[in-house]
Amino acid sequence: MLQNTGLCVVADKLNFIRYLSHFRCVHRGAAFARMRTTSVRKLLPESWGFLCPVHTPDGEPCGLMNHMTASCEIVATTTYTTSLPALLCSLGVTPVDGSPGQAFSDCYPVILDGAVVGWVEADLASAVVNSLRRFKVLGQKKVPPWTEIVLVPKTGKASLYPGLFLFTTPCRMMRPVQNLALGNQELIGTFEQLYINVGIMEGEVEPGVTTHQELFPHSMLSVVANFIPYSDHNQSPRNMYQCQMGKQTMGFPLHSFMDRSDNKLYRLQTPQSALVRPYMYDHYNLDNYPSGTNAIVAVISYTGYDMEDAMIVNKSSWERGFAHGSIYKTELVDLAEKVRGEDGVVFGTKPGDPKVNGKLDVDGLPHIGSVLHYGDPYYSYINLNTGQSYVTFYKSQEACVVDNIKLCSNDMGSGRFKRVCITVRVPRNPTIGDKFASRHGQKGILSRLWPAEDMPFTESGMTPDILFNPHGFPSRMTIGMLIESMAGKSAALHGLSHDATPFTFSEENSALEYFGELLRAGGYNYYGTERLYSGLSGQELEADIFIGVVYYQRLRHMVSDKFQVRTTGARDKVTNQPVGGRNIQGGIRFGEMERDALLAHGSSFLLQDRLFNCSDRSVAQVCVDCGSLLSPLLEKPPPSWSAMRHRETVCTLCGKSDSIDSVSVPYVFRYFVAELAAMNIKVKLDVK
Repeated sequence: MLQNTGLCVVADKLNFIRYLSHFRCVHRGAAFARMRTTSVRKLLPESWGFLCPVHTPDGEPCGLMNHMTASCEIVATTTYTTSLPALLCSLGVTPVDGSPGQAFSDCYPVILDGAVVGWVEADLASAVVNSLRRFKVLGQKKVPPWTEIVLVPKTGKASLYPGLFLFTTPCRMMRPVQNLALGNQELIGTFEQLYINVGIMEGEVEPGVTTHQELFPHSMLSVVANFIPYSDHNQSPRNMYQCQMGKQTMGFPLHSFMDRSDNKLYRLQTPQSALVRPYMYDHYNLDNYPSGTNAIVAVISYTGYDMEDAMIVNKSSWERGFAHGSIYKTELVDLAEKVRGEDGVVFGTKPGDPKVNGKLDVDGLPHIGSVLHYGDPYYSYINLNTGQSYVTFYKSQEACVVDNIKLCSNDMGSGRFKRVCITVRVPRNPTIGDKFASRHGQKGILSRLWPAEDMPFTESGMTPDILFNPHGFPSRMTIGMLIESMAGKSAALHGLSHDATPFTFSEENSALEYFGELLRAGGYNYYGTERLYSGLSGQELEADIFIGVVYYQRLRHMVSDKFQVRTTGARDKVTNQPVGGRNIQGGIRFGEMERDALLAHGSSFLLQDRLFNCSDRSVAQVCVDCGSLLSPLLEKPPPSWSAMRHRETVCTLCGKSDSIDSVSVPYVFRYFVAELAAMNIKVKLDVK
């Protein structure tokens, strides 16, 4: 094997779409990720219908991590093929030990699962293939339905080795297409697809040439790519981004919240079913696992708070529960690991313990439904032998609600009270800086919660939930979002749920006309625009504003998990500089490029503050004569009976103390000098 790590991946239930896509993922392997060439990442035409052209991550694993299409399946069953050679012989194949009626140069070898089973004359070959295909589709003569029948013809040019190849082994990709001659579905394989003619639309079928037809035009897309509404109207990178973001939505990952003990679960409190949805949305019953909210979106540049992919949200919508959510965090407390070797340690509280303060139950665990703040008692355990009790406090800065507590024991239920599983619920309602996205790769962050009385309003007095900046459309060309907005608006007016499957609309049958007529029938503007009034002055805005209903998703990236701030705190043991990292309250590195920026601004004295005073300033003794940082040392302490209490710093090289001066240097520099001295390199300081 090319690799022995990374062969399995956690099927994390961040949301249901991500859970689904884990099972359709195909990775080329770690060996390819280290290759310098891009040829392994290319999308090859022969993978049409088996691998999704859209659903691959952008960045490092692009093209190496692919996803199978929704209709692609992998053969898992093995079958006995002992009856096939006899069947082939009855169709006119000469056995391998016989001699064919024509010269070997005019015959094709017949190869079943890699073994030559006979020869067939060139003029008989197509008839044999047709008979085999009929048996395969109709399920006759014990020919398995997942057989792959490939006739590589002789072309007279350089090509693949000609022959009749049959494959029945497991671990091959197959996908269903419609066999036009027999009117049934047939499974075709990757090799087979190259030598048969498959049409997509009705108009492409040529009689006598096209033998098969696709079941759906969207059967080339993966499960996740099938959830993008009107994806054929979007620029392709936007569809790729949506495939990534659809897997990061806060939604309903599962229904059994009380029975789960996942490390982290995200849950949307007020999800909705999408008004505009593709066919596959219902096929996978995604209404059981919804992942967003139908929001009224106005495309308007209103305040300047919506520049560069920011969006303004109506504060009243937020107060009514727009995109409210919470995180479930689970902690497993095992006293056997906490207190090793002590058998008599169990959960519990001492009666009247002042540290508990009445906030814990008798069993030493918090009450279900109680709110925990920073510094509250979290759980307490007691040593039965000594009677000593220990209280652990809640350390996170965020308040949380105790959701449920599971007591864990052995299978017999006779174990000591030593393991509990505490699940807490952290409420996370949208705040400024939280990330949202529509289903078209249009991601943005919430920049302001704007009061409803200052939002622009329509003639009927309706204010939008979200203000989307119009500059997000021209360069990104996500026309699908404009169509979804009109479709969602007409769906809300007529009480319908519109089909947003790609490839249903075309140049002849335009989406704009279809939804424009529906909007006109509902009494609205044909193009989905309305007159809006300024929320500040009440004057009618000069431009017509495009307003409609778009399904918006809340993504798991939240400011509360990202912000980093530090005043003073932990330092590195070796260098005395502040440590990095958000979890340990570290600082943010002021690097070389930031230094260049300060120099370019002409504020170079700031550098002394950032890189010296705020980092690792230290006062060192240096000998002016010999320039050494290491030789000045304190004298030995005087004997206890001596009257002299003042110890002088003496240079051990020069032997005198009047040549010693104090300088402020970074502590790292002193460490560096000592390291160099260990390698026999002397550093001399020239002190003026």
